[in-house]
Amino acid sequence: QVQLVESGGGLVQAGDSLRLSCAASGGTFRSITMGWFRQAPGKEREFVAAITQSGGTSFYAESVKGRFTVSRDNAKNTVILQMNSLKPEDTAVYSCAAERSGPATRPESYKYWGQGTQVTVSS
Repeated sequence: QVQLVESGGGLVQAGDSLRLSCAASGGTFRSITMGWFRQAPGKEREFVAAITQSGGTSFYAESVKGRFTVSRDNAKNTVILQMNSLKPEDTAVYSCAAERSGPATRPESYKYWGQGTQVTVSS
């Protein structure tokens, strides 16, 4: 079992930055693929970013490419989502996911999920 806890969400203005963290426990973190998803009210869960076990390869949704950066610290069992130049359309609950067994962009590929953290971007 892998437990995931997100933190770092909040209310910011358009153009601001936020840094989300996802702390993992209960597994061998360095061997676990990780992802970030988001879900806005009334919308389906949407892929944001993913990162491989070593952190050597990352993937991004087109909507966040160039603004968001995903990284991981395997010594601290943590995945970070650095979000810059935030837009109102980035408003959503952001969740991290772990242990992927299929396409990185599909939520059903991931076995474990955190509870999520709210990000609200005002215009």
